[in-house]
Amino acid sequence: MHHAERGLFELRRGRLLYVTDSSGSSLVESVLLASVEGLKPETLETLRKMAQGQLRLILTRHRAQAMGLGADVAPEVSLGLNGVSRPDEILQLSSATGSLPMAHPDLRSATPAEAAGLTLARLGRLIPAVVAVPVDPLRVPALRQLLESGTVLRVSPEEVGILASEPSVEVTFVSEAPVPLEEAENARFILFREASGLQEHVAVLIGERETWPDPVPVRLHSACLTGDLFGSLRCDCGEQLRRSISHFASQGGGVLLYLSQEGRSIGLGNKFRAYTIQEGGLDTVDADCTLGFGADERRYDHAVQMLRYLGISAIQLLTNNPEKVRAMEEAGIRVLDRKALHGTLNRHNLPYVRAKVHRAGHWLQGMLARGIPGG
Repeated sequence: MHHAERGLFELRRGRLLYVTDSSGSSLVESVLLASVEGLKPETLETLRKMAQGQLRLILTRHRAQAMGLGADVAPEVSLGLNGVSRPDEILQLSSATGSLPMAHPDLRSATPAEAAGLTLARLGRLIPAVVAVPVDPLRVPALRQLLESGTVLRVSPEEVGILASEPSVEVTFVSEAPVPLEEAENARFILFREASGLQEHVAVLIGERETWPDPVPVRLHSACLTGDLFGSLRCDCGEQLRRSISHFASQGGGVLLYLSQEGRSIGLGNKFRAYTIQEGGLDTVDADCTLGFGADERRYDHAVQMLRYLGISAIQLLTNNPEKVRAMEEAGIRVLDRKALHGTLNRHNLPYVRAKVHRAGHWLQGMLARGIPGG
């Protein structure tokens, strides 16, 4: 798993990664690959020079379906890049809307090595697409030298599988400090870090523990830079954040878990890509799927660990999302009460709220029924 975590960072840095079976069997295809995001011409040229087969683009089922490649494709697919020669063309092929601009696409299920590279890109919150070529270092001295010198990291699909299938995300306490807030002067921030070092999450404790209601009011809030900090009108996140703090203050206290899951955990870069796609008429779910993601990539096991660290086992959950309720209850956190948390509807966030209701089953029908103020 250590190599897999390093491999994730290598892809994020725009570096090549060699994925090969841990047994070293020559019967299993090994690939040299790079992330499509940040792909440079020289990296692409290196892949071509070392290739012992066709240059291929590895994509998720969601992306393949968005490209019009059929509904019954494999979870990860491998597409031959016939006639596609530049990084910008590959990025366009990996993320733009519209059908595939190829008359007879060379499509097959991804090999375990190809799929492992794609998994690392997704875990790293890069656009879920990698470029790969089959290559054997025994036949390509240049690659063998890069591997022996440590310039190119070697990782196995098995190691990637272990990293991706961890039953829970381990978080550890880092530090804490009092942070007076406008709505709640008696507030304390506690920072947690995932064991992988990839993400950090914050627990915001309002009021003294002795004054907290029973059950404890809790909000699981996924970070939203545009809404929380800048007051974006495209979502209701900022309002939900501030109304949570106000509710805690009025009730004698509570806990807000600020989770590093921007854009339903697709990352800020992909969130902006999804926004651009939505300008063409797609809703937030279809835009994410167009980029190759599922409708919601978030997990809540780190939130469960944070609550356990705080000694909280029964909560009043401030949410409109049934998935959050399910995740807490399945993890043994008793949701004794649920409080709705509505923002203000406007012409910019109306499609977003509609998608939450009709595509994800969120309890926001009342918010929609009230309509746009003054509208």
